[in-house]
Amino acid sequence: MPEFDLLLRGGTVVTATEAMPLDVGVVAGKIAVLQPSVQSSSREIIDASGLHIFPGVIDAHVHFNEPGRAHWEGFVTGTRALAAGGGTLFFDMPLNAHPPTLDAESFDLKLAAARAGSLTDFAFWGGLVPTNLDRLEELAARGVVGFKAFMSNSGIEDFASVDDAVLKEGMKRAARLKKIVAVHAESDVITRENTEQCLRAGKIAIRDYLDSRPIEAELDAIQRALALAGETGCALHIVHVSCGTGIALIASARNGGVDVTCETCPHYLVLTEDDVEELGAVAKCAPPLRPKPAQDALWEYLRAGHVTTVGSDHSPSPPDLKQNPNFFKVWGGISGAQHTLPLLLTEGHVKREIALPLISRLVSLNVAERFHLPSTKGRLAVDADADLVLADLRQAFAVDRNELLYRHPQSPYAGRVLSGRVIQTVLRGRTIFKDGRIAAEPAGELVKPTDSLT
Repeated sequence: MPEFDLLLRGGTVVTATEAMPLDVGVVAGKIAVLQPSVQSSSREIIDASGLHIFPGVIDAHVHFNEPGRAHWEGFVTGTRALAAGGGTLFFDMPLNAHPPTLDAESFDLKLAAARAGSLTDFAFWGGLVPTNLDRLEELAARGVVGFKAFMSNSGIEDFASVDDAVLKEGMKRAARLKKIVAVHAESDVITRENTEQCLRAGKIAIRDYLDSRPIEAELDAIQRALALAGETGCALHIVHVSCGTGIALIASARNGGVDVTCETCPHYLVLTEDDVEELGAVAKCAPPLRPKPAQDALWEYLRAGHVTTVGSDHSPSPPDLKQNPNFFKVWGGISGAQHTLPLLLTEGHVKREIALPLISRLVSLNVAERFHLPSTKGRLAVDADADLVLADLRQAFAVDRNELLYRHPQSPYAGRVLSGRVIQTVLRGRTIFKDGRIAAEPAGELVKPTDSLT
């Protein structure tokens, strides 16, 4: 009998600490051997010569919008795009689904949809809104990775924002449940007042929207969230931080004993506010894209290890929601789950000489560790799940709208030339994407944190 079910030969394995030539032997969906020049037999052999083998990308921030808004994206199309970018596991956000994930019943509806349509493994965020504080425990019992709250208007009517009093109470309860609270950190007061002033004055252009959500609005909310986390002892994760100054506040609080981590997104690392004015609605997001100096500072804090994770914040919509002369009314979300790893390889490794192991940590190990995933996830190690992505760093390619696997092929990266094409994605030893094509049927599994109540 063959010794392995799958053997990858001749590749460069990128772990969290180093990149080295190793062969990878897989048995029953697990990594069984990581050694140079393995000569054993295998049912399937992949020639990985010239390729880099990373752990599968774990995207901790996507909006796949099921149940209820599958016409925006859905698990079938969203996970196909994710797999094409090297993704093997995602955390779906609680809003944009209808109903949003605010209690056990809505969790179960989302779970049924994901089991039916997800090509990759999955986990879920629960929501934290003013009306569901008494439902957090049942969400924890279902196995959510944490609770997501908005400190400003979410843009979705059935997912209300929280004030400081509600956020503080939610953090207290989350701390008792040993769950992380993630926050969208923008000041509701600042963004709301600025927006109202613009609209009263008839100022509805792209530049007006950008000016209505200044860096100061983000910093104000970050500071308040950090103070509440320190007061309650809650583990805090601040999502989509858009500027180096925000990372500096978080790093300082962490040094002061606050249990806080942070995420940024490829669009903040690659695009600037100038791109919004050039590309329009396809590049609208909140917080908005920032000036080049804020982006440069963000890269420096990332290089220094102060950014914990990079997630796509994939937030799609039908094209008609991207078309409005009033830019404030345009749907604010960027489609990006298909290109997180190539963007980081291009803009980080090739252009800024960011080490490959750091890129690997940002999209895999750091995510797994921060959210207490089983030790089988997020790493290239013996006994870990064989979740792998093979990328060709020598191959440059232009992002082609015809190759986008989203339900709606919209991307601010269309036409951009990237290095590091994903050649093959493997989930638990089974190829799910190869050479530009989906290679498997949906068979994703729910992944729960190891500290879940169940």
